[in-house]
Amino acid sequence: MTDDQFRTVFRNSLSELAAATAFLTRLPAAWMGVAADRRPDFTIAARAFPGVGLLVGLVGAIALLLAHALGLPLLASAALSLAATIALTGALHEDGLADTADGFGGGTTATRKLEIMRDSRIGTFGAVALILSLLLRTTLIANLLPYGAWPVATALIGAEIVSRAAIVQLWAALPPARFEGLASATGRPSRDTSLTAIGIGVVAALICGAIGTGILPAVVALLVAAAATYAFQLLCASQIAGQTGDTLGAAQQIALVTYLMAIVAAT
Repeated sequence: MTDDQFRTVFRNSLSELAAATAFLTRLPAAWMGVAADRRPDFTIAARAFPGVGLLVGLVGAIALLLAHALGLPLLASAALSLAATIALTGALHEDGLADTADGFGGGTTATRKLEIMRDSRIGTFGAVALILSLLLRTTLIANLLPYGAWPVATALIGAEIVSRAAIVQLWAALPPARFEGLASATGRPSRDTSLTAIGIGVVAALICGAIGTGILPAVVALLVAAAATYAFQLLCASQIAGQTGDTLGAAQQIALVTYLMAIVAAT
């Protein structure tokens, strides 16, 4: 590869990462160098989603370690870590989890499920799903703190990276369940994009495991998160015959929680 080719690839990669960051977080698009009136091509840029997971994971890990260094209780430190990541993402994925739970739990037909998911109000199923997600994540993170700074930081970063790869996998695997909305309007990632995102997620998670909790727990966590994502993919296909922006958010939450569960169980 020539120097010009390398610079072109590097610039394109930064552009994709900037677009993905503006899409998945509350950071202003202008800060990322992304025009507010221009929609990036996510058939390609979605492969940078794991990079956004790295950023979110770093923010959560720093908040957690700072809180722990101040002598706060384990659960309080873990809760502040969650607060930092949610503030960064604007609860984008948590909202998707709640809407998906309401739709799948409250609707009797695919059409009715999609109608419920479009409703911004949170119902019983959505509230329960949110409570369980936040409770599980808080307790799992708190249980990693006694192992030391590196294990908990790498586990958080690995979980956030892998869960963003899960978004791309579901997005590419299923057609849009409706022909309007965020997931449909932004375009569907190609299979190559999906494989690239998954490859980045796997490699990054294994590196995190080698640094922190060990390769074996990281491999176990990867397999568990992959199985959970695939099971949710089958559920989406049976419930609404496709995917929506809400189900993509739910996939992220499911992969994140199951990855952390497996890390804690295997460490």
